[in-house]
Amino acid sequence: MTTSNNAPDKQTQQSNKNTKRKKSLKLGFLIPLVIFIGLVAMLYMRLGKPTDIVTNTALERPVPAFELPLLSDTSRIMTNDNLPDEPFLMNIWGSWCPTCIIEHPFLMKLEERGVNLVGVNYKDDIGDALGYLNKGGDPFSMSIQDLSGQFALDLGLTGAPETFVVDGEGIIRQHIIGEVNESNWQSRIAPCLMVLNDANNNGVSLEPSQVEEACQ
Repeated sequence: MTTSNNAPDKQTQQSNKNTKRKKSLKLGFLIPLVIFIGLVAMLYMRLGKPTDIVTNTALERPVPAFELPLLSDTSRIMTNDNLPDEPFLMNIWGSWCPTCIIEHPFLMKLEERGVNLVGVNYKDDIGDALGYLNKGGDPFSMSIQDLSGQFALDLGLTGAPETFVVDGEGIIRQHIIGEVNESNWQSRIAPCLMVLNDANNNGVSLEPSQVEEACQ
């Protein structure tokens, strides 16, 4: 009689174990699925959103303080005092950077149009950098050598090439991620630079709303 009474208990225990095992297997399957769905949803939400201009720690602030060698003559140390006293573009570039090579001919066009460009040569071999400019032309009024990359990081660099629009007082007004080309020049950079140049030439200070509208 005792054996007969224990048999159903053992069956029940085994059934419970099987049920728990099935639940564990289902959870083990569902967790990766939920993570995958979440990642897909995040990627979908990013589709179509602009990525060429972002807010960063240096935006609307002065160009970070620096003491860096002049690329063409590393015995000369450049500082913020050597920056132009008019609106200019500060372009982060490197001879090792494929997108910089694509961007370079357009920078030459901007230089021909009278746009003042300051180059920041980022983590580059000096021989390679100078050879790059000798081969493709030098669009920069000056280039500083940022061998450690710290200055570019202080600017808010995420990856070369990147360009910063700086006003006549040394304040960064716009941050361009990726190459500068005719499209973003016409739609974003030129309108910003035009407003900054007008203010600089007329000796007036812009309202924050004016800067925001022109340099969005």
